[in-house]
Amino acid sequence: MSEYLTHGRIAGGVISTPDLDGALADYQGCLGLKLVEQGVLDGELAASWGCPKSAGARFATLQPMSGVPCFLRLVEAPLPADFKPTRTYGWAAYELTVQDVFGWPNRLAGTGFDIVGPPKALEGLPYFIPMQVTGRGREMIYLNEVADNTPTSDLPKARSLTDHIFIVILATPDREASLKWFAEALKLDISSSYTLAYSMINNAFGLDSDYRTTITMVQKDRLPIVEVDDYPAGATVRQGDAHMLPPGNAMITLAVDDLDALDVAFIAPPVARAGAVYGGRRAATVRGVAGELIELLEIGK
Repeated sequence: MSEYLTHGRIAGGVISTPDLDGALADYQGCLGLKLVEQGVLDGELAASWGCPKSAGARFATLQPMSGVPCFLRLVEAPLPADFKPTRTYGWAAYELTVQDVFGWPNRLAGTGFDIVGPPKALEGLPYFIPMQVTGRGREMIYLNEVADNTPTSDLPKARSLTDHIFIVILATPDREASLKWFAEALKLDISSSYTLAYSMINNAFGLDSDYRTTITMVQKDRLPIVEVDDYPAGATVRQGDAHMLPPGNAMITLAVDDLDALDVAFIAPPVARAGAVYGGRRAATVRGVAGELIELLEIGK
C-alpha cells in the first residue's frame, strides 16, 4: 500500500471525543475499523499541533480493514456544551468510502452515531450516494458509496465495509482565499465548483431548503482532497479552548513530497516521528485560512 501516499493524499483525520471508550466501540465495533495504536498524547506532539493543553489525553488510532494507510485518531477531550456541527469554521466533515450505504442505517442502530442525513443521491452529483452521521464528539462523518469517477476526479470504491477518508470538507469565511492558499502554500490544484442546495448547511442554519451554496474541489491532478464550502453569514469561530484540539473534526493529516519546498509557517519545526501514522517520517503542522489544523507528513520527493 506504499503507493497510496502521494502528494496531497489524505493520510488521516483526528476526532475529539468526550468518551474514548464509547467512541472506540462505535468506530471499531460498528464501523469495523482496526485498532492499531493507543496511549496518551505526547506533550511535544501536542505542542507541535499548537494544542499544548491536549498533552496527556488518551488516544486511539484506527485503520481500515482494507489496509489502506489512512488513519483515524480519536483523542479524548472535553466537549463544549454549545458546540454544534456544521455551524463553525474549520473541518466540517470527513468523507469515508463505504460499501452498501443503504444498509448503514440498520448497522448504526443502538450506537453513539446519530443519523442526520439518510442515504440520498445529490442533485447534479450522480457519482456517489452519501449519508451523514454525527458521533459522540459531534463530529460529522459522511459514509459515501462510490458509483463512478467524476469527469474531473477519480473516486475510490471501498475495499472493506468501511474504508479510508477520501475527501475532507472545510468550512471557510473566504472560499477564494482558502483556495488560493491551498494552491500556493501546498501546491495543490483547484478543480470544479458546484452550486447546490446543501441540506446539511441549510438545516444547520435554518435556511430555506432551496438556499444554494457554492463548493469547490481542491485536488492533485485527478485525486480529490478538500471540498471547500462557502458558509452563511451566521457561521462563527469554533468553540473550545484555543490551546487544545478543536471539538469534533479536529485536524487532518496530508501527505506532501517535501516539507522544505513549501512556503508555509509551521507551528513547530518538522520532526521525524515514530508510530502507526508517521512510520519514522518527518511531520509538521500548519493552520489554513479558516484556522484549520493540517498536519503535513513528508513522504519523500
